[in-house]
Amino acid sequence: MTQYFLTLPHDTADEPTMESMQEFDPAELEAMMAAVGKFNADLNEAGAFVTAGGLHPPSTAITVDATGDAPQHTPGPFVEAAEYVGGFWIIEAPDQERALAWAEQASAALGSRIEVRALQEAPE
Repeated sequence: MTQYFLTLPHDTADEPTMESMQEFDPAELEAMMAAVGKFNADLNEAGAFVTAGGLHPPSTAITVDATGDAPQHTPGPFVEAAEYVGGFWIIEAPDQERALAWAEQASAALGSRIEVRALQEAPE
């Protein structure tokens, strides 16, 4: 079965964090968290859940480059962008149509767009 990477974009200017989520309306935050919890439970029940997680904002990134004489560690992301991946799921689905259906549920739960990309298969 193919694995799909479902990503949650965030606006770079906002850099939402767990702390900034406390600024949300408590009822809206509770409803969103419940909807995401239900989505995760549905994924598990269907055997589609592989893993999921939230990422710290790009300002916390360190880019590592060990392609030269000595490894370099550079504060910040390796690319400047208007948006960044704030969270993700890796799911298993029999086809792209089912992966897109899961993404529709994630989008509705979070009130956000979701990007869907298949993971490459291992070479034979």
